[in-house]
Amino acid sequence: MIIVNVKENESIDKALKRFKKKFEKTGVLKELRSRSHFTKRSVKRREEVIKAAYRQKMRDAENF
Repeated sequence: MIIVNVKENESIDKALKRFKKKFEKTGVLKELRSRSHFTKRSVKRREEVIKAAYRQKMRDAENF
């Protein structure tokens, strides 16, 4: 359960923004979307490999 304490003289917009940020970090929505349909293990593994290659490519580009 996410708890956001609203500080004195703090606008509701700022408190809502902090709540959204905390909620996003928990990854609940991401997991819910991934559970909405079944993906085979081979497809998941392929996606992980592609993402890892992309991250590695970005790291390499950053170093040069």
